[in-house]
Amino acid sequence: MSSALARPADAAPASAEVHSRRGPFRPERLTPARARVQIQNLTRGFRLADAILALAVAFWVARDGGLVAALAGAVVALGALHGLEAYAFAHREALTRHLLRVAAAIGASTIAVQILALTPLGAGPPHVAKWLAIALPAFVALHAGWWTLVRNGRRNGTLTPNIVLVGATTNAERLIAAALRTGEVNVLGVFDDRAARAPEAVMGVPVLGDTQALVDHRIMPFVDRVVIAVESTAQARVGQLVDRLSELPNPVSLIVDIGGDADRDSALSHLADLSGAPTDARRAMVKRAQDLVVTLLGLIVAAPVMLVVAIAVKLDSPGPIFFRQRRHGFNNEAILIWKFRSMRHEMADAKAARQISANDDRVTRVGRFIRKTSLDELPQLFNVLTGEMSIVGPRPHAIGMMTGDVESAKLVATYAHRHRMKPGVTGWAAIKGSRGAVDTAELVRQRVAYDVEYIERQSFWLDLYVILMTVPCLLGDKTAVR
Repeated sequence: MSSALARPADAAPASAEVHSRRGPFRPERLTPARARVQIQNLTRGFRLADAILALAVAFWVARDGGLVAALAGAVVALGALHGLEAYAFAHREALTRHLLRVAAAIGASTIAVQILALTPLGAGPPHVAKWLAIALPAFVALHAGWWTLVRNGRRNGTLTPNIVLVGATTNAERLIAAALRTGEVNVLGVFDDRAARAPEAVMGVPVLGDTQALVDHRIMPFVDRVVIAVESTAQARVGQLVDRLSELPNPVSLIVDIGGDADRDSALSHLADLSGAPTDARRAMVKRAQDLVVTLLGLIVAAPVMLVVAIAVKLDSPGPIFFRQRRHGFNNEAILIWKFRSMRHEMADAKAARQISANDDRVTRVGRFIRKTSLDELPQLFNVLTGEMSIVGPRPHAIGMMTGDVESAKLVATYAHRHRMKPGVTGWAAIKGSRGAVDTAELVRQRVAYDVEYIERQSFWLDLYVILMTVPCLLGDKTAVR
């Protein structure tokens, strides 16, 4: 291992020590992985805006004729922008270089308009000049905005994937050096299964603990991927790490020994792509759109019902209308979920140390009705609006929820796998009969099995099926304790 892994002998000033504990990659504000904007989705928005602008310019230029030539210019402009990689937004690409790509694309479109202007379909040279005079400054201004948006997003951490490394090794040092050089990913920390022998930092990136600390570390909700950086020759150690980290909700990758700078840069680009793969990006975008549409419609329909329930809860027993509880969300993020209060305020159990039971003395009269009909869950639509939850997903469990005398998370090795997706207001488990309390180990295993099955099968149509089946399943179930 090189000397760069060793701790400097001379003490740094206090402010420098604080910075070193944060590391060279830590943005000013950490963004949860579920809120990270994937560059593929962002560039789709850019392309759509460019298409609208190109059509607007075409129709403006062709107000008095020559629409075919103007539309051809719009098509060529959009094709040239794509061909010249104006949507790639390469790391550290200067604004002037990016705008040169844009200018070249508009130049190509102007030539197309000029050629068509010389045919019977054209509208004459004045329209060529008009196209260039309008399109060039419009696209340059718009792309200057796109470039600034991407640069700021990478600076504040919303666009750059966050990773942590496992193994304070020479391989980790090389990866960190490549990340510093390319800016493809943020390395937030290093964990090592041999923490007692590990240095305090690797290339300035802090060593945050051993692999057990990694499982519960508060930084993990902000991490897109865990990367094992142990040398490939240590096969037994790699196997142990893969097995130990399999319980994480975060994706895990293995990076073998890396050769030259080009290989390292390519590996980092691949990691960045894995953290926001095009298929996953499209699926996330469709699911978010579905969530927003269903939630907004749901709030419009449910608003009168929610008002009546709120008044009933307030009149029924002393205490607040809403009950708030910290539960696990995507990547083990702690989120604050909202429900209508169904229990006596002085007996509310925010930590779920005691799960609900039949004829539970803590539940109020109104509480029994809204729990039976699941009306108490309606305020979670606001959690969906904020992006902490989805309409369909694994139901969120309270942090530290107990099943008997044992924490529920300790009963199933794959328990955290249910956090690989945002929790839902309803879910596959709910319509399959796994609702209410999970007060035995078998019920916990059954709930986790349904949740993992849903995550593996998730699609727009499956979500739509679950949404449509939720009301009849809930109202037709007379046995679940809720």
